[in-house]
Formats: sequence, structure tokens, C-alpha cells
Amino acid sequence: MWEMAAVRRTLHPALLWLSPGKFLAVLNVFLLTLTAVRADVLSEDGAFRAGQSATSPAAAVARDVRYLLYDVNPPEGFNLRRDVYIRMASLVKTLRNHGDWVLVLPPWGRLYHWQSPDIHQVRIPWSEFFSVSSLQANVPVVEYEEFIAGEHSATLRDVQRRFQLLYVEQASASVLVLQNYAEGWTDGKWEEKVDERPCVERLMYSRDKQGYYRGWFWGYEETRGLNVTCLSAQGHASILAPLLLNNITSTSVMLDRAETLLHDHYAGKDYWDTRRSMVFAKHLRIIGDEFRAKYLNSTDEDDRTVYNEDWTRLKAKLGSAKGGPYLGVHLRRKDFIWGHREDVPSLKGAVKKIRSLMKKYKLERVFVATDAVEEELEELKRMLPEMVRFEPTWEDLELLKDGGVAIIDQWICTHARYFIGTALSTFSFRIHEEREILGFDPKTTYNRFCGDNEKDCEQPTHWKIVY
Repeated sequence: MWEMAAVRRTLHPALLWLSPGKFLAVLNVFLLTLTAVRADVLSEDGAFRAGQSATSPAAAVARDVRYLLYDVNPPEGFNLRRDVYIRMASLVKTLRNHGDWVLVLPPWGRLYHWQSPDIHQVRIPWSEFFSVSSLQANVPVVEYEEFIAGEHSATLRDVQRRFQLLYVEQASASVLVLQNYAEGWTDGKWEEKVDERPCVERLMYSRDKQGYYRGWFWGYEETRGLNVTCLSAQGHASILAPLLLNNITSTSVMLDRAETLLHDHYAGKDYWDTRRSMVFAKHLRIIGDEFRAKYLNSTDEDDRTVYNEDWTRLKAKLGSAKGGPYLGVHLRRKDFIWGHREDVPSLKGAVKKIRSLMKKYKLERVFVATDAVEEELEELKRMLPEMVRFEPTWEDLELLKDGGVAIIDQWICTHARYFIGTALSTFSFRIHEEREILGFDPKTTYNRFCGDNEKDCEQPTHWKIVY
């Protein structure tokens, strides 16, 4: 287990480094902060409340705030990263039982599946894809851009310290790189534990001439790590809470490879609270709704899917949603063709199943979300002329990004009368959850395609929503 003395030797208190170009912005915030502290920012007990800006400059000055940053293994996709957010939110909730912690939202970008050419897709804030105010109604969060601008200093003393150390270029948070144990489970026994260990894989960080660590840091060159330590971790997210609370004094800590940690309460109330708070950005939902109305004869009123902007008040009864008069399909191709050969159908097999479902549910339209290459798309159109797809122009794509288009696809599939997805796809899993939130009958939601020669085609598990 962790040796406390060793930790104190290797992990020093660290501040966020700000480039000189950020100086005036930080100075402005600092001056505003001195005059903006108001007693009504916090409740009498100092607790975070939905609707408050838990990370506003005035609130930050009034409290001793610490920040948790995180990142995920680069090859992981958009929808797995959304799942990791739930784990980190749960960890922050645990930390907040003992102090004032805020979760810093890692900017989106440079994902494997985002392959649209000539589109700038780095440093994308969460507000492009999700309602940040909805996230904040569940746990205090802050966009990374706001964080590095110095708008969320922990205390007045910390603000002053930032200015004093600005020109000596103090680095950002201590970086903890999570990894599995090299030896695996001991004697085949699984137990929760965390230890400082030698790095199993080559570090994605390099030390510069000043002794700071350079890394990807979401494309922000001005961000540097003061130190990097590898931790072998086996357990649920909150297993790190004692370490972060008792052994590390840095104001900001970054967990890299955060997907290593498991959910604290998978499919429980805490999980669903965080999942429900991940409300899609309103402009993406509007585009999806307009597409439904124009091409699929689908509206919330007719489909019994009227939405409440306040996720805390949206508690639909399972089976209450009807859905639009179309079949929703997620047909994963590309890497799944060779990675999941047995449970991914051929195009011919998929079309056969689609036609069977359309006939069974008396549906004349089918919406297809797929990553199929152009050649396969042409084949699909030939075999399934009724197919409808959301196909943005280049100008739309430049605005929405690949992530926005993916969310619009998911939103449209979410509102279908019946949905069928792809085995083991997190894209399909997220649609399952959205439909669960809206109150669809599980029989119309938890379905997947079977491989052409698959013998035991087990359907997805129904994870019932908990309020």
C-alpha cells in the first residue's frame, strides 16, 4: 500500500501554470474577485446547491477549493469517455464529504472515431455537447478553459500566490497515472487496493529543460505537470479518496487513465443521477427534433416524449413513451467488423432483420445511424431505399463537430418506436439509457442485431432506472 513518507517526498503542492498571455485575464478576475464576494453566494452551511455557481470567483475565494482533473486512454471513444465521467463524478461526491472539491471537465478532441477531414476538433468545451448547468445540478464542475484562466482560485491566499509565482512558471496539478497491476490478481483473488508502482507502460509525458512534464493535456501547450507518479489501482473510483484527502496536498490533481477505476454504484441511484444530469446541449436537441418532424413525422406531443429541461423533474414511467412512427437502428461497422465478427451481421443480414421489424411494428420509415464506409452506404441504400440518415453539410459539420452529429444520431434513435443496436457498442448503450430516461418500454429498447451465424444471441441487459 501507499507509503505516506514516500508520497510526501514525490508529490509537492502545485499550482496551475499560466502563460504570460493569461496574465491580464487573471488580473482582471482577481480584481473583480476582491469586490465580488457576497454572503449570498453560499448557503449558511457552505454547501453546494443546484442553481448556484459553485465555482464562481466569489465562491472560490470564500472557500478552500481543490480540483480534480482526469483524462482517458487516447484510443477510447466518445461514449466510453461519457461513462468515465460518471465514475469521476462519483469520486468527487465522495471527496466532497470531506472537503470542497470541483471536477474539471476535460476538453474533447483528437478521438479515433472523429475522422472528418479538415475539421478542427480539439479543445472542444463540454458546453458544445452537454448542458453544463445540468451537470452542475448534480456535482460542481468547471470547464477547463475557465480553470486555466484562473477564474476559480481556491482562496484569496491562493490567488495571491498565483500572481507571485506567475513569472517563475509554476506547473499545473500533480499527475497520477493509473494502471492495472502487472501481476494481475494475486492467487486469483480480487481485492480493492492501490499502490505506487513502477510504470507498466511507457509514460506519455516527457520532462522539459525546466524540469516540468509535458504531455497532451488536451492540446494546451501552456499546461505542464509538476510531477508524474504511476499508481496500480484495482477497485471502485472512491478507493482513491483516502489517498487524495490524506496523502496529497496539491490544490489540483490529475488522474490519467481514469477508465482504470470501476463505478462506485453502477446502475444505482447515484449512477442514474449523474447519468440523467448529462443532458444534451439544447441546440443539438433542437436540430434532432426538427429532423424528426420533417423527415420522420415525429413530435414529442404525438410520441409522448415531452421533455423537461430540468432533469431533476423528469421522472417518466416506464412504458409511458410511445415513440415516433419509425424504426431506430444503430449499425456499427468499421473496427467492429473484425473486432466482433461473431455478433456483427453482414449488411444483408442486418437489412433482413430491419425489414422483419418494420413489418412486425407496421413502420414505413427507418432511421439508421452508422459509421459504414461509403461503399457500404451505397449498398445499404440499394437494399433499403426507405433508409433515412442525418447527413450534415460540411458547414454544419464544422459547427457541430463529429461529436455533435453523433449526439443528434443518438437523439433521433432515442425517439424511435423501436430501437435495435449493435452488440457491445457504447454508442448503443447510451441510447438504451436515454430511452430508459424518457420512459420507453424496455422491450422496445434493449435489442441488438445477431451475427449471421451466431448461435447464442443474448440480448442486452435491462438496467432499470432508479430515482
